[in-house]
Amino acid sequence: MSNGARTITRALRSEWTKLRSVSSTAWLLLTTVVVTIGFGLLVSSAVDTSGGAPGCVPGRPGCGDEDVVLNSLSGAYLGQIATVALGVLAATSDYATGTNRATFAAIPQRSTVVIAKSAVLAAPVLATGLVASAASFLLGQPILHTNGFVPEQGYPLVSLADPPVARAIIGTALYLGVIGVFGFAVGTITRRAGSAIAITLAIVYAPAILSLMLGEPLRGWLQRLSPMMSGLAVQRTVPRADSVPIGTWAGLGVAAAWSAVALVTAIRLVRRRDA
Repeated sequence: MSNGARTITRALRSEWTKLRSVSSTAWLLLTTVVVTIGFGLLVSSAVDTSGGAPGCVPGRPGCGDEDVVLNSLSGAYLGQIATVALGVLAATSDYATGTNRATFAAIPQRSTVVIAKSAVLAAPVLATGLVASAASFLLGQPILHTNGFVPEQGYPLVSLADPPVARAIIGTALYLGVIGVFGFAVGTITRRAGSAIAITLAIVYAPAILSLMLGEPLRGWLQRLSPMMSGLAVQRTVPRADSVPIGTWAGLGVAAAWSAVALVTAIRLVRRRDA
């Protein structure tokens, strides 16, 4: 094994040990699952087929066009708050306790340390997001069926085996991983947990609020630039008039771009600043 590979392996092991030894890690991952599933079930319980015509295909005039997959996965809109907090704390805890000095003394390659931290964070968030989104879908569909989303109302039954469903569930998990790394990068930039959480959540949620006050084409541009509105377009399986005007994977790419830019900025600052 080369020296570079040894350094990366050592950094990954060290950061994994630190992450799993902090009690807040497990609690925030659990919170992500509980909130994502809970809010998804609440949304599924709140929607029905009012306004739809029996026996038609969603999207046609006079038919309901609710997205039963997106509705059941909508808990990610709130579940991501815990993911952001986890990412920020993974970055700022070292600065708060002073252990960053020991880390950089043991591994002088600071960019390697930052990348290892982000990778170690992303792995459990992805796994947690996959569990949360799959459970949200499986638990939400029976509720939606009870509320009238059945073939007779123009809503075919869907399952995990359907490619759009699989894409939406996997995409939701990827989005949570991306937004967690984004929070980590902002936390590394600011080195203060409170301000990093506030900044990250403002960037995530503010465009959604502002878009309600704007007309086209400004609203469409803002939605396409928003990490959350574009990123969660990956959940879409039914075109709607109010859908974010971007492709599903392209939207996730926008969220990933926000995370990548923030992470590169964080790496540059860590390499320039004193430990």
